Amino acid sequence: MARKPQFGRVFRRRTQQAGGPRVEAGPWWIEYYANGKQVRESSKSFRYKDAFELLKKRQLALASGTFNARSAERVTVAELLDDLKLDFEINGKSVDWLRYVDGHLRPFFGHMRASAVTTTHIQQYMAKRRAEGIANSTINRELGRLHRAFTLGAECTPPKVNRVPKIPKLEENNIRKGFFERSEFTRLRNELPSHLRPLVTFAFETGCRKGEILGLRWNQVDLIERIIRLEPGETKNDEGRTIPIMSDEMFLMLVEQKKLKDEKWPASPWVFSRDGQQIKDFRGAWEEASKRAGLVHPNGKPKRLFHDFRRTGVRNMIRAGVPERVAMAISGHKTRSMLDRYNIVSEGDLVEAGKKV
Repeated sequence: MARKPQFGRVFRRRTQQAGGPRVEAGPWWIEYYANGKQVRESSKSFRYKDAFELLKKRQLALASGTFNARSAERVTVAELLDDLKLDFEINGKSVDWLRYVDGHLRPFFGHMRASAVTTTHIQQYMAKRRAEGIANSTINRELGRLHRAFTLGAECTPPKVNRVPKIPKLEENNIRKGFFERSEFTRLRNELPSHLRPLVTFAFETGCRKGEILGLRWNQVDLIERIIRLEPGETKNDEGRTIPIMSDEMFLMLVEQKKLKDEKWPASPWVFSRDGQQIKDFRGAWEEASKRAGLVHPNGKPKRLFHDFRRTGVRNMIRAGVPERVAMAISGHKTRSMLDRYNIVSEGDLVEAGKKV
């Protein structure tokens, strides 16, 4: 005989049989009290044991304070994506990828309950995006945002989701190898609006990430010591680092930025700004400048991406004789896999190798 639970109860609903009495049938249900209110929930199982285990799970959640009055079974993916956007805003993260959230993830998954999302749904999304001609790397980045949304939901108190679905990754063979030559950089910079020219100069010299550059504040810049400090929590890997102001060009550019800020927007904290306001997106200006500079493919798409500055900055430092370890520390690369992947080596090393041969 089934053991009677001490917390709440397990029961079956009584249904009217055709021409007969009302009998207990269907899946097992559980009943318990939360915050003084009666809660009834279907176990969706025809096994008493499954319902009994669910009831114990709810008891533990109530005792630990992690019980969600609104069942995690009812939370939609749209709600998780809203929380993801809020997380981006609170932590000052780059919002570039949010257009993929609203443009693709929300239309496909938004109406679904989070508990119903399976790996099969993920694969269907992959197939759809690939049929649209989207690169594997882009699809992986999009699904990475979906995974982050589920993770945030699972980490809530109380949790909004009980599980994070397994999200497979597509193989990425479309590794970009773009670099800015000095002439290309100069042409593009000259075509950009004046408020973006100092920004791309900094990117060309340091190879820093766009989000780090856009979030740079004046209290991190020491023009006397000629260094810039990125504090822990302000970088992608949450590790702080120090960036030297290496060239006179970069130093003079920062001095001019400081002078302009003090004269026009003394209260603005941003090193790179648009009329004193933080710059968040400049895709349109980048595309127009690329066209005027002749840096576009036949289809009109820019030949160079802002992320190409990452590779360019490291390559230029190594070519100038900066040790690989130091160049990686400045740009924020934790491993030398990027150097291996793009074959970034010092010309001096090649000459020395030739001498040895």
